[in-house]
Amino acid sequence: MLGTPQNILTVSELTLLVRDRLEQGFPDLWIEGEVSNLRAPGSGHLYFTLKDETSQIRAVFFRTGAQRLRFTVRDGVHVIVRGRLTVYELRGEYQIVLDYLEPKGIGALQVAFEQLKEKLAREGLFDSRRKRALPLLPRCIGVVTSLSGAAIQDILTVLHRRCSILKVMIYPVPVQGEAAAEQIVHAIRTLSSSGDVDVIIVGRGGGSWEDLWCFNEEPVVRAIAASHVPIVSAVGHEIDYTLADFAADYRAPTPSAAAEAVAPVLQDLVRLIQNLEERQERGIRAHVGLVQHRVVDHCSAMTLLVFRIRRYSQQIDEAAERLRLSFRKYLEDVRRRVQQARQDSMVRSPRSKTRVYLALVPQLMKRVEERMRSRLAFRRERIRAMIAALDSLSPLGILARGYSIVQTIPEGRVITRASDVAANEVVDITLAEGRLVCKVRQALPSSHA
Repeated sequence: MLGTPQNILTVSELTLLVRDRLEQGFPDLWIEGEVSNLRAPGSGHLYFTLKDETSQIRAVFFRTGAQRLRFTVRDGVHVIVRGRLTVYELRGEYQIVLDYLEPKGIGALQVAFEQLKEKLAREGLFDSRRKRALPLLPRCIGVVTSLSGAAIQDILTVLHRRCSILKVMIYPVPVQGEAAAEQIVHAIRTLSSSGDVDVIIVGRGGGSWEDLWCFNEEPVVRAIAASHVPIVSAVGHEIDYTLADFAADYRAPTPSAAAEAVAPVLQDLVRLIQNLEERQERGIRAHVGLVQHRVVDHCSAMTLLVFRIRRYSQQIDEAAERLRLSFRKYLEDVRRRVQQARQDSMVRSPRSKTRVYLALVPQLMKRVEERMRSRLAFRRERIRAMIAALDSLSPLGILARGYSIVQTIPEGRVITRASDVAANEVVDITLAEGRLVCKVRQALPSSHA
């Protein structure tokens, strides 16, 4: 029976007993309450108190679980937690060790989204004054997305349909999962600093809130805001909004809309140039006609001036003709560039490169095997040489050649001179196999003395 003199417990024993009973009785429970007295030391653990109107309990969320939280825990937040009840032995207090924590009434991801949005907005990353206009006719468009999604096909299809002479530089990245944010950041920084692209499209197709979450992570948003070239955000569908959309220079509702925003229609450009040419020609002719009418009114006294104006009119006609020829030459050059781009795309297609790389694989494998055989043979020879050297220097090898080791008893001091022992002294002699305990009959001096 507890409490009798035969069963007196120490404080530690009682605490362990209470802890075992609590842990066995409450191995898994859910609690809701308000966070107060929050402490977050350098260890990464979270210590706080859960309370309601009349009671409170200490809680601890260890680093392995706290690091997975996507929002910041603060005092005053009403939360729902899951954990097990235990006793903190040093203070004899019972507490709950948490495995899960979420805000009550709103998802953790939504809380994290609002907290980070408020923080970055205060820093000015979403300010409309820092957003840049998209280039009218970019030379090269960078695309940061997954090669396996539908977004890349939509983008390439729209770009080719609208302006087939544009160059496209694709940087493939995963667009969901824990490692996606880091690779998206690296892709944006690489394309932005390369100097090869004039605008970058960052995005993916639709998905759940969790699938799109990598575009809400702080490193991705900051990389978009710090880009040297304008960035178009095309994440999800029209109803999906991420923090990347707020930081980008232009937000497109879909990947296809992003491609339409950055690529002008080539035929529209050609028609615009033609219209400008026609307007210029009409303006020149109208101006020439007006000048001619004015000259006619005064031609009676200005015959020489009439001749000069006619000569200028002829020069203008010749200039207009040269302009038409120049424009035709420009169109031919554009067609030639388009044809060359098609040929280059066929040469640089992944299928052609794959054939070349597949032909190199057997050669590389053979070179690797030969190099490994050579290295193994070299290592074997070195090991044999080292074994031989160790064997030659081994004391056992010396004893095997007929030598022995003589030591005093019981000190074990090695005897190297006859004068180190006296007659009738007992010595220990170690041989290659076995030992001898001998009694010295006489110690003879060295013959070299």
